[in-house]
Amino acid sequence: MSVRIDGEKSEEVPALFERVRRVLRGPRPEKVPGLIGTACTLLGLLDIAAGVFPRFRHSRMHAAAEVLPGTLGPFTAAMAICAGVLLLLLAHALKRRKRRAWVAAVVLLPVGAVAQYVYRHSVCGTLLSLALLALLLRHRREFAALPDPRSRWKALANFALLGSGSVGLGMLIVSSHPGRVVGEPGFTERLEHVLYGLFGFEGPVGYTGGVSWTVGYSLGALGLLTAVTTSYLALRPENPAARLTDDDETRLRSLLELHGGRDSLGHFALRRDKGVVFSPSGKAAVCYRVVSGVMLASGDPIGDVEAWPGAIERFMEHARVHSWTPAVMGCSETGGEVWTRETGLDALELGDEAVVEVADFTLTGRAMRNVRQMVKRIERNGYETRVRRVADLCPEELGRIQRAAADWRGTDTERGFSMALGRIGDPADGDCVIATAHKTGEDGEPGPYGDLKAVLHFVPWGDHGMSLDLMRRDRSADPGMNELLIVAALQAASGLGVKRVSLNFAMFRSALARGERLGAGPVLRGWRGLLVFLSRWFQIESLYKFNAKFRPSWEPRFLVFRNTRDLPRIGFAAMQAEGFVTLALPRPFTRRPGSRRARPCAHLSTAPTAEREPQAA
Repeated sequence: MSVRIDGEKSEEVPALFERVRRVLRGPRPEKVPGLIGTACTLLGLLDIAAGVFPRFRHSRMHAAAEVLPGTLGPFTAAMAICAGVLLLLLAHALKRRKRRAWVAAVVLLPVGAVAQYVYRHSVCGTLLSLALLALLLRHRREFAALPDPRSRWKALANFALLGSGSVGLGMLIVSSHPGRVVGEPGFTERLEHVLYGLFGFEGPVGYTGGVSWTVGYSLGALGLLTAVTTSYLALRPENPAARLTDDDETRLRSLLELHGGRDSLGHFALRRDKGVVFSPSGKAAVCYRVVSGVMLASGDPIGDVEAWPGAIERFMEHARVHSWTPAVMGCSETGGEVWTRETGLDALELGDEAVVEVADFTLTGRAMRNVRQMVKRIERNGYETRVRRVADLCPEELGRIQRAAADWRGTDTERGFSMALGRIGDPADGDCVIATAHKTGEDGEPGPYGDLKAVLHFVPWGDHGMSLDLMRRDRSADPGMNELLIVAALQAASGLGVKRVSLNFAMFRSALARGERLGAGPVLRGWRGLLVFLSRWFQIESLYKFNAKFRPSWEPRFLVFRNTRDLPRIGFAAMQAEGFVTLALPRPFTRRPGSRRARPCAHLSTAPTAEREPQAA
């Protein structure tokens, strides 16, 4: 018995030493940025509270709140507030391992330590500042991320956000001394005092004692901080987002000529607002855009499948050095397998792409009855269709189609990213196909675009396919223009050498289809019910039903991501890239003639107009 106990004790001693060694060694290097960012957030909030609320400023917690950069003599409140704001601004960048944020923190920490010891004799605050500085210096290699793309629009955004935040903090500062206020100033007088104080002037609110100095210094410091940070962002050199160069586009077109038939989304890689990374051999490439710190690729890599791993490795390395979150939207099953195998990322089925085989398409049969009746009715109303290559259009007609498509869009924001080209009629896109609907025998004056009433634009999918890019229509045209033009394009495809056509992308199609089947379980029915509810805004179900009219085959598409916790951020970035959420500044003085509301691109999760219009009986 004693031997067994001694054995247990001998086993517990090394384990105890191991735990002590782990504590003394500190956190693992990869967790340091997150810990420091969280510490900066908490300390920033404490500093702001210490500067705004008098009682909190004199509490024992103030020594911990003033770690970075501390307070100086009579400017305690003002410096505490500025320190808190700066910490909050730096916290997210430190979590993302940004080098410039590390430099700023390393400069501020020793200043705070000196201030703590010389002016306040706070040994605790000094030691905490130095401990945090030592942690930053020890793990300096963890903070090597390069800056994000930037423009001078961020200066205006900083002025708006930090300015409004300064006004809100100023109202708290002015109202946090109830026993020292002269009279009973109302909301208007307090707001006026804040606005004057931010510009360094005395306001209408009076205080007894030295409180007026504290309030005045705090407001002035906030105003100065807003002005300095805005000036810095406005005057620093721009670092624009990556764009396709002429050489990049030439190389991508060469890859598409050889391997473009593998992925229906390949031609969309030629969007000129995307960046590109090539494999070391140059035989494969990944196109991407950076949105809100997410490096967002779309579709499969371009080029030889054997060279995909090299391009994917370059993509992941680019994301690592900038500390961007990698993600891929709309890749195929083969692409998803390569991405997950080469990077260790995870994949989630996003939806299905509708692909129609031209040889199998027909309007006969009971299943096509509704589409057939709608097309016949529209043709009897005096509409005709034309399906041609862009290269076969004369400049005048092409220009008319471009103007009509732009005006029928109805908004300054062009929607689409992963499954939209973003242009019509470019000389380099002569192989694209345009289907148009025209009203014949119409009485009265023709419209601004003649008899043109609707446009569909297709991009090449290798040598024998095409993929739907966008659908635009005149609002005064009869309902069913989209069905009419899709049928016309499918019927004319054989004459253009096209054997397969990719239509719209239906998000979560399989969940909708399985949830409405007989015998579906409660989980599937509940998930389908949620999707139907969300269709009130995103029309997920209606787009699926629109695609199903043409009896397509369904090809699954996937979202590739790193961690589940990244999904909300990736989703928000994807909505920004697709144009559903825009953070751009409004343009109140620009308006397109005849515009009414936005029109989405064909592949997005917004149903065509015909889905919301009366269908033929």
